[in-house]
Amino acid sequence: MIAIPLPFVVALLLGILAALLFIRREETTRSAFVFIALCALTTTVVGLRWTFDYPLFRLLQPILASCIPVTAWYCFSSAHKNYKLKIWHLLPPVLVILSSFSYPFWRPPLDPALTLLYISYGIALLRASFKTSNLPEQVRLSDIDNALKAERIAGAILLISAMIDGALAVDFALFAGEHALIILAIGHATLLPMLSVAVIMMSLSMAPSQKEASPEEQDTLPQEAQKEKTSAPLTDDEVSDIVHKIDVLLSTKEVFLDPDLTLDRLARKACIPARQISAAINQTYGRNISQVVNEYRIERAKTLLLTTDKAITQIYLDSGFQTKSNFHREFSRVTQQTPSAFRRANMKS
Repeated sequence: MIAIPLPFVVALLLGILAALLFIRREETTRSAFVFIALCALTTTVVGLRWTFDYPLFRLLQPILASCIPVTAWYCFSSAHKNYKLKIWHLLPPVLVILSSFSYPFWRPPLDPALTLLYISYGIALLRASFKTSNLPEQVRLSDIDNALKAERIAGAILLISAMIDGALAVDFALFAGEHALIILAIGHATLLPMLSVAVIMMSLSMAPSQKEASPEEQDTLPQEAQKEKTSAPLTDDEVSDIVHKIDVLLSTKEVFLDPDLTLDRLARKACIPARQISAAINQTYGRNISQVVNEYRIERAKTLLLTTDKAITQIYLDSGFQTKSNFHREFSRVTQQTPSAFRRANMKS
């Protein structure tokens, strides 16, 4: 009996979360608000369907379910670049809608179709998160690792959701839906909230877009778009030139002090396509651009630790970090020490 109201509890929690994001009205959380509101509505419909079993709710459930992986894909894709949802991504929900309305005349295989849909988008998210040359361009460089983890979590959850859909289909085929409530309770009590948290993690990692680009950046936008179309591997001379330009920006102009620095902003400042920067940095240093930029920030932090009496909280802000957790993680990675231990060990008496 406890499984019956559980979707309503989850829907309420998701609704509160969506309301909080709406109240914040931040540019980077708009897509997250839409996604979580969709999850809350879907969970509510699931609860109503299994409580009252009205035909309307049976009609709406697969339609809303088909929108979840597409919307999740959009939330993560928009972090990789200024992404506009392509028309073919809308085809699965449209086909599910048409199939649902044809139910009196034809029994469409919606369960296998939804399972395939979740598997496809789950694999797509996992593949995108493991491509070193395709780092999220709109995410703060200090938060890229967290953003990639969120993307991987979302991909894994979509795959698990596909397994849940498959389990439901098997349950109805073999046991007349005897275990459906338990399966739905597990799916909606855990998977949708976890997926929502992953989407929020990504949205909070994104930097707000710049209101205006500098004249130099505006002039390079058409050239950058043209370069992105070429997929030829970089030559050694091109790699060396790109790394030199990035080093000048980081060491001379100190762009790493911008806590909202993203790969997209760095690409615009360097007048080099983002993917080429990622490829050149990986090829030269064996690390991604986020780690390289954070190493410049750590060097600034080390200097401040040894030459000033500033509190560590102020030092990580003055070094370009936005959160204390990122600062401590990167400082330990680079120096094998905590900031406090580094200061104590190196301060001259």
